[in-house]
Amino acid sequence: MKKVSVSATNDLCPQTLFVYGSMNEDDTPDFGLFCWFSYCWFDQLGVICAIGGSKRTLENIRRNGVFSANLVVEDNLPLADYFGTADGRDSDKMDVTVEWEMGTALTVPILCSSPISFELEVEQEIATGKQDETVLICRIRNTLKDERFVNSSMTSEEILKATAAVRTCIDDDYWSWDGRHLGKWHERAKEIKPDVEIGAAARGN
Repeated sequence: MKKVSVSATNDLCPQTLFVYGSMNEDDTPDFGLFCWFSYCWFDQLGVICAIGGSKRTLENIRRNGVFSANLVVEDNLPLADYFGTADGRDSDKMDVTVEWEMGTALTVPILCSSPISFELEVEQEIATGKQDETVLICRIRNTLKDERFVNSSMTSEEILKATAAVRTCIDDDYWSWDGRHLGKWHERAKEIKPDVEIGAAARGN
């Protein structure tokens, strides 16, 4: 296989998407869409995520030290895309129908439409040297999983198909786990609110 040097890219390495849930100062929930998310190991399985830009989500996480990460799947993609499109500081951002519940181990909002949700506590924050850009290393304090996939007789392929996780890369598109195109960023959000405008800190908020 011949390879050539190109500019830094992840276009061949699509990433799974997560909706982060955090609590505002007035004890209302806020959700934002993120994709710089992966796993790490210290004395247990943990999560590492990067957040860039001035976002309400990051403000909430720094204040509370906890948040949830909820897997984006095809069924909740329009809502997730809306969370990544609407401005996080707009007073009417959360004036949409959202089914959520409080976490079991931590005071974090959980998105009910996600088949797996992590309740996360920040273990360490690593500054990147730029304001409002940071890397968070987190402990998984609890994992909430759709009961369909617990002690299931389904094969791994059947579980992946049933989960229908959504992926993205740098081309501003959404893709299914098996390679189907699911729309462009900010396009599916209009299914939730047709007149939604792209926020100043879009892709997260």
